[in-house]
Amino acid sequence: MEAPVQLVLIIVGSVIGFFVLLYLLPLNLWFTAQLSNVKISLLNLVLMRLRKVSPALVTNAMITSTKAGLKISSNEIETHYLAGGNVNKVIKALISADKANIPLDFKLATAIDLAGRDVFDAVQLSVNPQVINTPPVAAVAKDGIQLIAKARLTVRANINQLVGGAGEETILARVGEGIVTTIGSSSNHKEVLENPDRISKTVLSKGLDSGTAFEILSIDIADIDIGENVGAKLQTDQAEADLKVANARAEERRAMAVATEQEMRAKAQEAKAKVIEAESQVPMAMAEAFRNGNLGIMDYYKMQNIQADTDMRTSIAKPNGPEKK
Repeated sequence: MEAPVQLVLIIVGSVIGFFVLLYLLPLNLWFTAQLSNVKISLLNLVLMRLRKVSPALVTNAMITSTKAGLKISSNEIETHYLAGGNVNKVIKALISADKANIPLDFKLATAIDLAGRDVFDAVQLSVNPQVINTPPVAAVAKDGIQLIAKARLTVRANINQLVGGAGEETILARVGEGIVTTIGSSSNHKEVLENPDRISKTVLSKGLDSGTAFEILSIDIADIDIGENVGAKLQTDQAEADLKVANARAEERRAMAVATEQEMRAKAQEAKAKVIEAESQVPMAMAEAFRNGNLGIMDYYKMQNIQADTDMRTSIAKPNGPEKK
C-alpha cells in the first residue's frame, strides 16, 4: 500500500513542479520575443517574475517598440513599471510622436506619465490642435460702454512644457486679461466693434502661452455684445452721492442757522428782561430823588413832556401811522 501512495505523491509533485517551472520559465514569451527579433534572455524573464514585474507586459512593449523602430531596453521599461507608470500609454505615445516627427524621447515621456498627465493624449493634442472656448469676458472702453467678448483659442500641446507647465486655466486667465486690457485701451466701443481682429492680434502678440503646457496657434473673437453704459451709471451714482453730500451740508448750515437764531433770541430776551428790570426801578429811583430833594416837580413834568413827545414821534414814524387807542 505504501508504494502506490508514494507513486501518487511523486506524480502530484511532478505536476506541481512542472506548472511552477512553466510559470517561472515563460517559454512562450521568450519564443515570441525571439521571433520578433527582440533580444531578451530567458533568465531575465525569470528574474522579472521574482521582481514582481509582468514579463508579458515588458515583452509585448519591447516587441511593439522594436517593430516601430524604437530602441528601448527592458530595464527602462521595468523601471517605469515599478515606478507606477503606464507602460502601454508611454509606448503608444512614443510611436505616435515618432510617426508625427515630434521630438519625444523615452525619458521625457515617462516623466510626463509619472507627473499624472496622459502622455498619449498630449501627443494626440500636439498632432490635432484643440479649440477652447473662453467664458464671456466683460470690459469697459474709455467712453464708458461695456463690451462682453467671447473668444476661441486654437491650442496644441507643448510637449517640453507638460512637466511643470501651467494648464488650461492659466491660458484662459491670461487671454481674459489681454481682452480686458485691449478693450480698456480703446478710445470708444465702436473701434472694437468695427475691428474685433484688433483684440486677437494684440492678445496673440503678448506671448500668453509662455510657461504653459500649450502653444496658442490662433485667437478668434467669436462674439461681442454691448453691455451696460457703465460710464453713465458711474456719473449718475456720483451725482447722487454729490447731491446727498450737498443736502447734508445744507442741513448742517440750516441747523447752525437755527441754533444761532435761537441763541440771538435768547440774548434779546435776556436784554429785554434787563431793560424791563431797569425800567421797573425808575419810579423807585424818582421817588427816592423826590424825597432827597434831587428832583423837583417841574423837572418831573418836563421829563413827562419829553417822554410824550418821543412816543408821538415814534408812533408817527411807524408804517401804519399812529396807533389808535
